[in-house]
Amino acid sequence: MHQVYSPEEVVFYQSSLTRLWTHLHPLSMDDTWKHTALLVIDMQRDFVEEYGPLKVNGGKAIVPNVIEAVEIARKRGLLVIWVVREHDPQGRDVELFRRHLYSPAKPGPTSKGCRGAELVDGLVIEEGDYKLVKTRFSAFFATHLHSLLLSNGIDHLVIAGVQTPNCIRQTVFDAVALDYQSVTVLVDATAASSPEVHQANIFDMKNIGATTPTLQEWSQADA
Repeated sequence: MHQVYSPEEVVFYQSSLTRLWTHLHPLSMDDTWKHTALLVIDMQRDFVEEYGPLKVNGGKAIVPNVIEAVEIARKRGLLVIWVVREHDPQGRDVELFRRHLYSPAKPGPTSKGCRGAELVDGLVIEEGDYKLVKTRFSAFFATHLHSLLLSNGIDHLVIAGVQTPNCIRQTVFDAVALDYQSVTVLVDATAASSPEVHQANIFDMKNIGATTPTLQEWSQADA
């Protein structure tokens, strides 16, 4: 009689084997990039543009750095994952505290198919990239992100986007809890409603093991 494993047990054993292999076979820098993904989180019009109903004050300023981070990632051969919110126009899949922003007569923020859910100008999903839709703060919560990363041999993450105390922080904490080998937050390609809020959350993420380089420092990491 064959042993039957639950999906959770399969993911656990896959993750354990990946960590054991990495420990026994250390990677060169070039090899590390092959096992790294860039997560670009919530760089959508409703969060970044001036008219956005959920505008993050620091979002617009980091767009050039996010564009550059994506360019660097592609040159290095990283998997680029675009993590976006796309909600039911009536808000039936949104957090309770935001449901008042949605109604049958008027679609709410980042409603699927609406302009506000689009990426901001300058950010384009290209062939070979991956788009992941979420409906909560963490990119891991109720999505297939973890299994996607494992199946592609990814155990190093680099994170850009908005906003630092919510989706960035929750994703980082989940990644650390899931034992990814490294979690990097690009400090000047992420943003919050104020510099003080941003720095406070960067401090917390650094304290749980995330690295927090500038874009320039990260771009020169293999120099």
